[in-house]
Amino acid sequence: MALVNLLLILAVAQFIVFAMLVASARGRYGVSAPATTGHEMFERYYRIHMNTLEMLIVLIPAVWIASTYWNAYFVATMIAIYLVGRILYFRAYLANPKSRTIGFSVSFLPILALLLAGAGGAIWSMLQTGI
Repeated sequence: MALVNLLLILAVAQFIVFAMLVASARGRYGVSAPATTGHEMFERYYRIHMNTLEMLIVLIPAVWIASTYWNAYFVATMIAIYLVGRILYFRAYLANPKSRTIGFSVSFLPILALLLAGAGGAIWSMLQTGI
């Protein structure tokens, strides 16, 4: 479980790094807070950060639930794939937002797997205990 926790910390750290890159892009492209538009490149950084938040808010409970029923190495592998997917998404979105599909998919599919694994584990547990 320590590996799962470490990788989850890396996912949160990745989100924080993306936030710092948004702050840096504000200065570089002259977009003062609270504006979220104004320069296309700033908007790309901002959208990467917001999309990562949208994914992270689903990843964390999916990890927690799946970890209850499944091997920690499976869960850790899903988090690691998610992290790679976010990097791919980041790089692709900055280069050309239309090319973000692979990075999105690589980060979304492990979340889906974790949700299905968690649901399956919960259903199996309920069947075993009669609840």
